[in-house]
Amino acid sequence: MGEKKFMKGNEAIAEAAVRGGCRFFAGYPITPQNEIPEYLSWRLPEVGGSYVQGESEVASINMVYGASAMGTRAMTSSSGPGISLKAEGISYLAAAMLPALIVNISRGGPGLGSIQPAQSDYLQATKALGHGGFHAMVFAPNSAQEAVDLVYNAWDYAERDRNPVLVLMDGCLGNIMEEVELPPMKELTDEDIPEWSLSRRNGRDYQGNITPIYTEPILEGINMMSGEMYKAWEEDDVKVEEFMMDDAEYVVVAYGIASRVSKEAILRLREEGFKVGMIRPITLFPFPKKNLHDLDYDRVKAIIDVEMTIPAQMRDDIALQVMERAPIYEYGRSGGILLDDDGVYEALKEIVTGGNDNG
Repeated sequence: MGEKKFMKGNEAIAEAAVRGGCRFFAGYPITPQNEIPEYLSWRLPEVGGSYVQGESEVASINMVYGASAMGTRAMTSSSGPGISLKAEGISYLAAAMLPALIVNISRGGPGLGSIQPAQSDYLQATKALGHGGFHAMVFAPNSAQEAVDLVYNAWDYAERDRNPVLVLMDGCLGNIMEEVELPPMKELTDEDIPEWSLSRRNGRDYQGNITPIYTEPILEGINMMSGEMYKAWEEDDVKVEEFMMDDAEYVVVAYGIASRVSKEAILRLREEGFKVGMIRPITLFPFPKKNLHDLDYDRVKAIIDVEMTIPAQMRDDIALQVMERAPIYEYGRSGGILLDDDGVYEALKEIVTGGNDNG
């Protein structure tokens, strides 16, 4: 068994990143993710890594670009406004085919918004992480332990695909305290440094560059290759949890903290005889399309999108798979106002009873 610790979600992410091989971090403070850079500011030097508090988010993401080009496992973290400032650099990482880990501990929005937790960045993460039409794999843990596991293995995906990976986690989970089982330290050697990196080109004949700038025919070819990669993700890399779905007549779709609150409400409704289940996307991109598309719509009476944002941002992805075979309802809170057990329970109860508490 691995080492067990009682940790805040943000700090668990930071420790998992170090154990997963991260040796460079650059970032800039913003609530509610500040514990990640604070933790790494002392933890990375302990393992021979480097920590930089950049003068801005723009500077920080470009430092990550440089470290990644050298073959170093590099990451940054922020919240919504900071991720927006990093968007150009993230697109450059994708264009240059550079792996990196980006963590977004999301807060209320739009604009400067609220420093309180929210799930306001789904569309940013899955549809517009940066300009140019690229995608990154987007993981959405719903516990500190799941965050540890996903972050620890994030570079396996990033280096396999030579592409950034995003972990999207709301501020509730970033600041929750939970017991986690920490994985062992990955002992990386020079042999683990990717062949394409600049640090392994000394003495070799290969004269290629790492660049995000291409002539049109080459750029189109790279975009076509990326398109095939995204299709492969949909076939091989979708992660999803189904909860009480065998006989479900009402299907909640929720991720992150919303899924945890929804699960408690579903258990209460099950005790009352209502057949409610849940589909929890763990990868927001690729989205678990098949799980929604292949539901038995002769049995399923409604889909309920529960998110900590208003309006619900995941609804369009859900609707594309439901194809009007069942009504879709939304319930959420926004602007830093948190979901709570009673509120979600009462909202679901009203839907499954048609507004009649007697059923």
